[in-house]
Amino acid sequence: MQNYINNTYDEERALYAIDGANIIGCNFEGPSDGESALKEASNLNIENCSFVLRYPLWHVTNAKMSGCSMTETCRAALWYDENIDISNCELGGIKALRECKNIKLEKCNINSTEFGWFCNDVKINNSTMSSEYPFLKCENMEIDGLEMNAKYSFQYAENVVIRNSILNTKDAFWHGKNITVYDSVIKGEYLAWYSDSLRLVRCKIIGTQPLCYAKNLVLQDCEMQGCDLSFEKSHVEANVKGHIDSVKNPISGFVKADSIGEIIMEHDNLNCEISVLKAL
Repeated sequence: MQNYINNTYDEERALYAIDGANIIGCNFEGPSDGESALKEASNLNIENCSFVLRYPLWHVTNAKMSGCSMTETCRAALWYDENIDISNCELGGIKALRECKNIKLEKCNINSTEFGWFCNDVKINNSTMSSEYPFLKCENMEIDGLEMNAKYSFQYAENVVIRNSILNTKDAFWHGKNITVYDSVIKGEYLAWYSDSLRLVRCKIIGTQPLCYAKNLVLQDCEMQGCDLSFEKSHVEANVKGHIDSVKNPISGFVKADSIGEIIMEHDNLNCEISVLKAL
């Protein structure tokens, strides 16, 4: 293993294509403003480094990063990478992760506008995220303990399992397929329109017009708060604890709740069974 310790690099492709290295306490910044510092490198151990310059880890394979920071100016930091473990890192800059495979993030703080597009085999544990459009067209994700503030999250995502998370988002899961969320809070607007095979288990759902135009939608022991015009044109099987503000034109299946403020059934061909303990 080569050792690069407590150095500063600012030239173009400073450590290009190195294979087998410990990179510890290094800063990637300076007046030369060079890009792509570790492009096409492999078998790296990166610890306590600061990344300020653009495109530092492209086409990298087999790396571990811990205690590192990527600033706002570190744009498009990790692209086309494979087999990367990232722990206790600050990931900033737009488009921080894209078209990567087999990525693990543990105890990270992510602040990246378009994070995680077109990725495969991603695991995220005990992390926080601020984003606008994260996880577009991601596949095969496992998430546990994510606190996320975002807008258009998980659009077109497939094969996702989320546990014990707080998702403060807008129209999450649009066109998503085969997604299961356990024991989480999902707060936003227009949740999961056009989704297919979304399953929510013991979740709290907050926000207007959720879960419309969905196929194979399942809710098990969920709560719904401020949810009006729910399930429009959806094929749904929902067991809800507590109150739903209103249900509108679900196509098939059933909706069961303790109470529903308003039931709107405007078409003759609706075959959804709606049952309440007390209709208000």
